[in-house]
Amino acid sequence: ISLLKGPREEIVYVPCIYRNTGRKKPDFLATVDVNPKSPHYCQVIHRLAMPNLGDELHHSGWNACSSCFGDATKKRNRLILPSLISSRIYVVDVGTDLRAPRLFKVVNPEDVFWKCNLGYPHTSHCLGSGEIMISTLGDPAGNGKGGFILLDGETFEIKGNWEKGDKVPLMGYDFWYQPRHNVLISTEWGIPKCLGYGFDPNDLKKGRYGRRLNVWDWTTHTYIQAIDVGEDAAPLEIRFLHNPDAAEGFVGCTISSAIHRFYKTERGDWAAEKVIQVPSKKVEGWLLPEMPGFITDILISLDDRFLYFSNWLHGDIRQYDISNTRQPKLVGQVFVGGSIAKGGPVTVCGDEELQSQPDPFFIKGKRVPGGPQMIQLSLDGRRLYVTTSLYSAWDRQFYPDLPRDGSVMLQLDVDTEQGGLTVNRSFLVDFGKEPDGPCLAHEIRYPGGDCTSDIWV
Repeated sequence: ISLLKGPREEIVYVPCIYRNTGRKKPDFLATVDVNPKSPHYCQVIHRLAMPNLGDELHHSGWNACSSCFGDATKKRNRLILPSLISSRIYVVDVGTDLRAPRLFKVVNPEDVFWKCNLGYPHTSHCLGSGEIMISTLGDPAGNGKGGFILLDGETFEIKGNWEKGDKVPLMGYDFWYQPRHNVLISTEWGIPKCLGYGFDPNDLKKGRYGRRLNVWDWTTHTYIQAIDVGEDAAPLEIRFLHNPDAAEGFVGCTISSAIHRFYKTERGDWAAEKVIQVPSKKVEGWLLPEMPGFITDILISLDDRFLYFSNWLHGDIRQYDISNTRQPKLVGQVFVGGSIAKGGPVTVCGDEELQSQPDPFFIKGKRVPGGPQMIQLSLDGRRLYVTTSLYSAWDRQFYPDLPRDGSVMLQLDVDTEQGGLTVNRSFLVDFGKEPDGPCLAHEIRYPGGDCTSDIWV
């Protein structure tokens, strides 16, 4: 895949969140220098503040598709930033000055509500048609509803809903599409008005968290199949293999802490099988007597050889060899924070995997609050970037020191031959030192595209 030959990343874009930190500041898009030869290495070199408070910037996507790479008129010069809580959609100009993005357009929440009857936008992908498609978690009132907003790729006006027909899933979250197999598959986190204020264990067993992969016919835009991956599984990030001919991929289930492989069957429909289970740990001094790993982000390397994911509560990042997609092999693991470190409030009483609780994670003299969460891999597969914030209301609850001290960005070095992960001890971006006070840094994007933004058609 051509991107493997792309240049080394020099800057990255990271949305930074002030919602639920106690600081009345707008979220902003940070430009971070990640070039080791630069005098500003590991520093935020630009901040684009949003014009509103309380947006909860979360994920981002591009205005033009990787399948338009041959089209000279299409440029990746706009970054689409949906706001998970306010339902605003920001369009950011990164083409005029790569290092100093500027605001290009704001799509108001009322337009999202009235034109689509949707709210809580999450994942943005560009389409081969030139349009932009954004998945949502719910309706304007905060009930669960899996639908999709279509934006015009030139004017960024809302065109309406992508989905057609009467059937829609109970919930939404992430999605990936694969035109060669005429399919789009979306996932389910939970009901926005429940999870929006924090994680309540009483919501479990009540159908308030997702359990399905939802299969759509790409051509007719209709919802055709639900694949059940288990009660309260909460399947979040979904990734097809990058090879556009591949009819399979992986999805990370958060609460059940399992990775399922989904695939096209000989009948032509879709199915899923669990291929990795992270065992829960028996604990004292925590919210529940058993602590799940809490798989939050997953990604597949561009050559489809390795799968990576983060366990936000246990505190480890894992690398699996997926040469055999049905039997992933653990080849790398490193702890960078989490809730089970020695000397903290949590005592582990039973652990199928570890002999003892991991040491607290320090880097450059700083104890890292929170756990590993969003991840992004360099195009050559050698550097894995990590941020530690999940979502402000949950950060505040699971890691009270995270909104107070701010999150961090780390970088792991990857052994791409044998497999293996090690922390790069000279790399730390400390979002606790921001001029407006500590903030929560989330998803990582490279200018021009990366492992989690790019769909080849």
